[in-house]
Amino acid sequence: MSDIEANPMAAQDTAVLTRDPEKLPGDLLRGADIPDDLDPLEDGILMQHQKDWLADKSNLKIAEKGRRTGITFAEALDDTLIAASKRSAGGDNVFYIGDTKEKGREFIGYVAHFAKVIAGELHPVEEYIFKDERPDGTSRDITAYRVTFNSGFRVEALSSNPANIRGLQGVVVIDEAAYHKDVREVIDAVNAMLIWGGKVRVISTHKGHLNAFNELIREARAKKNPFVVHFIPFGDAVKNGLYRRVCLMRGWDWSQKAQDAWEANIRGSYGSRTAAMRQELDAVAAEMEGAALTRVQIEACMAQGIPVLNWAKGDEFKNAPDEKRKGETLDWCEKVLGPVLKGLDENLQHFMGEDFARNGDVTDIIIYELGADLVRRSKFIVELRNIPFDQQRDILFYILDRVPRFAKGAMDKTGNGAYLAEKATQRYGERIIEVSFSREWYAREMPPYIEAFGDKTVLLPSHADVLADHQALQFVDGIIRVPGDFRFKGSDGFFRHGDSAVAGALGYFASRQDFVEYAYQGVGNRQRDDGFDYPDDDDGDWSRPPLGARIRGSVF
Repeated sequence: MSDIEANPMAAQDTAVLTRDPEKLPGDLLRGADIPDDLDPLEDGILMQHQKDWLADKSNLKIAEKGRRTGITFAEALDDTLIAASKRSAGGDNVFYIGDTKEKGREFIGYVAHFAKVIAGELHPVEEYIFKDERPDGTSRDITAYRVTFNSGFRVEALSSNPANIRGLQGVVVIDEAAYHKDVREVIDAVNAMLIWGGKVRVISTHKGHLNAFNELIREARAKKNPFVVHFIPFGDAVKNGLYRRVCLMRGWDWSQKAQDAWEANIRGSYGSRTAAMRQELDAVAAEMEGAALTRVQIEACMAQGIPVLNWAKGDEFKNAPDEKRKGETLDWCEKVLGPVLKGLDENLQHFMGEDFARNGDVTDIIIYELGADLVRRSKFIVELRNIPFDQQRDILFYILDRVPRFAKGAMDKTGNGAYLAEKATQRYGERIIEVSFSREWYAREMPPYIEAFGDKTVLLPSHADVLADHQALQFVDGIIRVPGDFRFKGSDGFFRHGDSAVAGALGYFASRQDFVEYAYQGVGNRQRDDGFDYPDDDDGDWSRPPLGARIRGSVF
């Protein structure tokens, strides 16, 4: 079998530059900066968790680990043995993808050392240019390092994520997966590799609760995917002899007292950052790096029984005849929203927050009820996915026309949201605040919303998506917001962008504003611009502004 047949991606290796090992940069082989006579197969060299990792021959496995616990070292040993073997003995190509160029150098250095000591082969390390073909037809050059064995197979270490990762066949090692720039794409690409019988090793410390690496582990433990998870915290590695190996490498004398002091010093270096220490060392995912709210805070402000009402349509819906779209929308409103709206307390003031989305994310509309105790209790949240602009308008109007004592609402007017915010302002006047998100707005209005979770003056639905959305609120350059490029999968399997958290913050912001209160009544048997017919009003007076709202005159 030719090299290209063994690895389809070999055809993309162009502008190859093979160098004499002695002429390579001094730091290229830093991974080989270990005793020349070190034989990792000698008794007492490998720690128990490393042995367990090597003994597991699963096609798919994950190392959920603490920092510097030796799994990459063990993986390099395993990959050396695989690449040095004939195909009949399980030999194959190995591709290592680290999160940094330095990781690739370290890994290939280990491989070069093991090839000499274990496989009895002395091979040069080649530095070459890997041509990465992107889906759009363009390409980029990736620095890569390679050791080729007499078996015809090789170990390659790439300096960054290839866009065409799905084309890599063999054993694919994704190291520090949680820290890759496009971690979600990397994890999703793993599934495609399985089609051709690939083997995948995902190795990483954690980077937050909502990171795709942690999602992969949760799914594995729930038996939703076939990965085998190895849990390797720093404390276990120390018990298994990590400090003894450090002493071996450094030429130090081991003692239990010295080991205890060494571990205490490492843990103490994190100071008061307990969550960071547990994430880095104990393999316990932090709520999120820089998270504005903890899970405990959020769940303490949640209650069962508050509905989250979802409506999603396929792309064909937007091209349906106008009357069909209006009819389906009205039908959904009357069946789903109508009963909830009828249950609202007519004696209490209500507020609205809306975060707009047309494609990709969801539009969230939240209605708060302001109690006498000044707690903002959400009565329901509406989530709309892939709903046309006009029907989002119809649904919003259906809600606000029926919300008793609707006092104020705040709407996202960023981008496409400007259309719906403008329509709502034309209909409900000064009760609608059109919000253009800015650093100043976040700095001024997000802290009060976060504080509401501390003093429990806000109440939300007990729902996994609402929880995850609020966990996505982070400190970004000193302000609290959902990072622009941060997305995660919701309970429906589609991506979210902290949507209900943004709507919740807008509604809370609206509830803190001064307002003129209106009593809302019908305006007669007249079809409004939302396409819905309404019953005759008792007195038939159409002069009430705006379109059926009558001023009570009280100001909060």
